Amino acid sequence: MVLSVADEQGTVVPGNRGGAKTLLLTVLGEFVLPAGGSAWTSSLVAAANVVGIAEKNARQAIARTGEQGIISSTRHGRRVRWTLTPAGRRLLEDGADRIYRLGADATDGSVDWNGDWLVVHCPVAEAKRSVRTRLRTQLAFLGFGEVSANLLISPRVETEPALRSVLDDLGVLDECLVLRSTVASGDERARMVASAWDLDGLAAGYDGFQRTYRDLAPSDEVAAFRDTVLLVNDWRRFPFIDPGLPAELLPDGWVGRAAAETFRSRRQDWAEQAQGWFNRLESTG
Repeated sequence: MVLSVADEQGTVVPGNRGGAKTLLLTVLGEFVLPAGGSAWTSSLVAAANVVGIAEKNARQAIARTGEQGIISSTRHGRRVRWTLTPAGRRLLEDGADRIYRLGADATDGSVDWNGDWLVVHCPVAEAKRSVRTRLRTQLAFLGFGEVSANLLISPRVETEPALRSVLDDLGVLDECLVLRSTVASGDERARMVASAWDLDGLAAGYDGFQRTYRDLAPSDEVAAFRDTVLLVNDWRRFPFIDPGLPAELLPDGWVGRAAAETFRSRRQDWAEQAQGWFNRLESTG
């Protein structure tokens, strides 16, 4: 079994770094995946220890991740080497794409918008409560906000194929109505945005990220590794709660842009030392 989007969203929530398994996934995605996709148990345990995870908890997290089909083990004498499975590699590559694209989109102005909205009306029956929950979760992942019961909107009209795929997979495509629309006035648009998304809460999350990492300066390679893991782990929640709205729909001076720049610059500044420390762990086995 492989981690689903819902599992990720249930684990990575604002103000919560998650447990040992969540931090292990960050290490796998940030350091193991780019370096070929495999690592010794001893390297993963040592890396976990640096970010505050006890050896017992680290080993349990490694075993659970293996049970979920994300990594597989090969014994080399008394040592064990863990390798990302094809499914695990896809999971981490998809996650990395979303994590790093959010930072790029927020800072380089690459999100253009022509004023069109993608609207979906999906009155799923009360008897299908689990389907309704999965629908909201997966549409939120695509950037949709809920204006009212059963009515969701997104300014990202390019996600229509993905939207229809979700509806089809859940077996509700024939029950839903998908439209493209425009809004007549700026006031109406502002009310829609305020109703569909909690931008104040999102801004508070970005502000907290800024205050944590903006002036942080690791003193050595170990600190650079630790801070990189925590930086990426803390940032990875934002793609699940930030709908990626175009600039026209965001408040002036949107803190998300500054937070994205902090994420990109700190990760770049610390990369060489952090990866170097992890590579040395691997070389000693």
